[in-house]
Amino acid sequence: MKSKTEFPDYKKLSVADLVPYARNSRTHSPQQVDKIAASIREFGFLNPIIVDGMNGIVAGHGRVLAAQKLGLSELPVIDASHLSEAQKRAYVIADNRLALDAGWDNEMLKIELQDLEADGFDLSLTGFDIGELTALFDDPNFAAGTEDDQGKLDQLDPKMVQCPHCGQDFDLRAHGQG
Repeated sequence: MKSKTEFPDYKKLSVADLVPYARNSRTHSPQQVDKIAASIREFGFLNPIIVDGMNGIVAGHGRVLAAQKLGLSELPVIDASHLSEAQKRAYVIADNRLALDAGWDNEMLKIELQDLEADGFDLSLTGFDIGELTALFDDPNFAAGTEDDQGKLDQLDPKMVQCPHCGQDFDLRAHGQG
């Protein structure tokens, strides 16, 4: 028997033989399954399914749904039969929950996504949707301007500003600002 720190062997199993865990608390929307399927189509099946020794899925339910959608007949699996029943059940949760604690270095992410886009790569295959990408790249920078910038603003005429909340126009000269 291999120790917990040794790498387990991969094997292939028929998709039809895989049994979803009935008490899996993680859900997969059709949109998410579509994203996973697109990822598999683009990159290949790089993340194996974890099974319990009796073909029960411990981790990889979403990947199995995507594989079914793509018509795949066999998948790479790792046998985790060395885990106790309680460990298997806990790993079903931990495998999904632990990834949620990770964060993003948004500046590095922007650089990487910009380079991928410059290479002509379809950014939707990264898992981000258009709204998330827009929010990432359109993050306004409200850094204070220089005195030179202020001098340029002072020369604008008329000195009107629009309230971003109500849309009303205000003449700054009427308020002693011009």
